[in-house]
Amino acid sequence: MKVLTKKTDYAIRALLMLAASNGRYLSAKAISDEQDIPYQFLRGLLQELIRLGHVVSKEGARGGFMISRDPDEIRVKQLIEAFQGKVQVSECMFRKQICANRAKCVLRHEIMRIEEVVNNEFERITIGSLLHNLKRIQGQPPA
Repeated sequence: MKVLTKKTDYAIRALLMLAASNGRYLSAKAISDEQDIPYQFLRGLLQELIRLGHVVSKEGARGGFMISRDPDEIRVKQLIEAFQGKVQVSECMFRKQICANRAKCVLRHEIMRIEEVVNNEFERITIGSLLHNLKRIQGQPPA
């Protein structure tokens, strides 16, 4: 079971770095180096973040990438769903077709309840809240 794929993790890390840049443009190279994300992979990921409306880019010597939305409005759940689909705890057959064991499955409702709890928690977490926690851990004053 994977709750977060590498792609989603990289997207969150890139957005955190952009959010921490205080409105400055950052190069993909700087993000790649700092976050240890493969450069070519990051370039494609940044294009997807632009398409989603979370990032803007600017060409030129002072160009690069900048977060385009309030970090408190970018929810981790949105990023998970954009890059990997809905969070699923189980790969039960009842998701794709009617499961032969559906009527007798004692776990089905519990799995659905757990998924709802997990989804609600990811909905609560934003890039802004993660940035706040990161600054606290690093001993930096909040913005």
